Amino acid sequence: MSDNSLPFDEKYCPSTATISSGQKRKEDWEKSIKNPQEYWSEKAKAIDWFKPFSKVLDDSNPPFYQWFPDGELNISYNALDRHMKGVRKNKLAYIWEGEMGEVKTYTYYQLYREVNKLAKVFKDYGIKKGDRIAVFLPVIPELPITLLATARVGGVHTVVFSGFSAEALADRVNDCGARILVTADGSFRRGKPVGIKDNADRALPNMPNVEKVIVVKRTGQPIQMKEGRDVWYADALASAGANAYVEPESMKSCDPLFILYTSGTTGKPKGVQHGTGGYLVWAYWTLKWAFNPTDEDIYWCVADIGWITGHTYNVYAPLSLGITAFLFEGTPDYPAQDRWWEMIERHGVSILYGTPTAVRMFMKFGEQWATKHDLSSLRLLGSVGEPINPEAWKWYYRVIGKEKLPIIDTWWQTETGGFMISPAAGIELTPLKPGSATLPLPSVNADIFDEKGQSVQPGTKGVVVIKSPWPGMLQTIWKDPERFKQTYFGKFPGLYYSGDFAIRDPDGYFWFLGRADEVLKVAGHRIGTTELESALVAHPAVSEAAVMGKEDAVKGEVPVAFVVLRSGFQPSEELRAELVKHVRVAIGPIATPEAVVFVNKLPKTRSGKIMRRLLKAVLSGAPLGDTSTIEDEGSIEDIKATYNDLRKQLSK
Repeated sequence: MSDNSLPFDEKYCPSTATISSGQKRKEDWEKSIKNPQEYWSEKAKAIDWFKPFSKVLDDSNPPFYQWFPDGELNISYNALDRHMKGVRKNKLAYIWEGEMGEVKTYTYYQLYREVNKLAKVFKDYGIKKGDRIAVFLPVIPELPITLLATARVGGVHTVVFSGFSAEALADRVNDCGARILVTADGSFRRGKPVGIKDNADRALPNMPNVEKVIVVKRTGQPIQMKEGRDVWYADALASAGANAYVEPESMKSCDPLFILYTSGTTGKPKGVQHGTGGYLVWAYWTLKWAFNPTDEDIYWCVADIGWITGHTYNVYAPLSLGITAFLFEGTPDYPAQDRWWEMIERHGVSILYGTPTAVRMFMKFGEQWATKHDLSSLRLLGSVGEPINPEAWKWYYRVIGKEKLPIIDTWWQTETGGFMISPAAGIELTPLKPGSATLPLPSVNADIFDEKGQSVQPGTKGVVVIKSPWPGMLQTIWKDPERFKQTYFGKFPGLYYSGDFAIRDPDGYFWFLGRADEVLKVAGHRIGTTELESALVAHPAVSEAAVMGKEDAVKGEVPVAFVVLRSGFQPSEELRAELVKHVRVAIGPIATPEAVVFVNKLPKTRSGKIMRRLLKAVLSGAPLGDTSTIEDEGSIEDIKATYNDLRKQLSK
């Protein structure tokens, strides 16, 4: 997205929404900033507390802020038990559809019973408050059930995306020290079973802390089951008894709820730790503010629960609000390119919280796939994962929204816990602009800074910072408080550094432009370039590697690897294919390089630092700019020639 092509003045006012000046929203935001104690004391009453809090925010030890520090609660109780008292007991909590078309439904009562059974299993296995449980599952009902059961007994869950490799799984499980792994035999992808337990089996010899492996039978494919360690999920729940009940553990508001690993600019993923009370209050209110879901809605957040979007907006926020959520295991274009639209029509989905990657893919397929279905049940559309380019926004608005439905474009991060900048259908909807996430939500004191730490003028690119704490913010990085301080509060002391570039227009709307660091966003998934480079260099043929993101019409970005070979190895198509496969195995299919470019040298400064901006310029065709610090001028010309040759080959 070019800074100069942003449609600052293009405003949309959907016909089904009440669009206003934004005065009410502005007043609510100002109240939250001026008096956060009073504001959040009132808002926190929306959830149930076992022990009321006497203080809203303890900011005595920044940046380790503590929200509702002396309050006690349980997030599983808030998602389930409190709905047992009224009409929501028999309301649908989840409608789930599998890749192969099978459908399962769970009322809040049915979900409550399943969660209690699994919680009893965890108790029987000796899980205590603070113990970690790792989850390596596809999007099946057992995934949210596992999270809620873990929270019920006071455990801390870490979900590892089921598409990750054995090595990536082991890294994350070992870092958090999980005692139990919940996984599945496999899942379905494009109609075929894909193994998951076999990946776990490859990792388990390197995960000494894991005592028990609970396995969901999803595909029925043959797998190994180690006696004494591995148990089928159904057998484990049967052992708990049909009427199992586990008293929800009373958790301090600041007790950890989960650890979620996110890629960074260094090789080792960061274990982002979120707490209980502040996170739940933020999850509840941000979903209510942005989408204002009702008891009549069928709400679909398309995110895999392996990512933060799935944690907050597929599990904790919708269940605490008591709404009906739709979950889908499969891919958007199987068995046909109208899978999403067919399901929306059949299930009557009313809120679709999708991704720019999916929108761009559907644009490529053509309008006919959507227009052949009745999508009149939809009342709100959403976007998450990366900035949505204006062209995709307009297509989404016109073809799916019929120029009637608001698009709730949300900016936030794993670290923020929930939405930060977004339209607010639940407060007051202001005019929408294609490609802008609009305005900060209450308590989000956002600004845009230049490299010197100065606030920039409208229309000037800079990095987004948050100037005061908010309830959903991460607590720390697991076992690494110094890295937490340095990563998020070290750049501009006292301010949260997002690492995302943006521009603010004259109306105060935020336009996000991507990452300021070397983290790729591939189809909404964050992958650290260093993690990719480390995987490549682990191959015996590779001496050095630099991975850059190349703009892609569907995925947003795709990795391109520039590789220097070791002595004795020669470039070949066979080696190129081998390296691509090597990365897929080491990290997972989402990390697959679009191209591997063999080069003699990488462009470096005289101090030995790779000049990544030059590689980025080669990929984009942009001017190289200042090359005065480069060690060898010839290296960049060689790279340009080699990349252009490869591009010609790929286009044939």
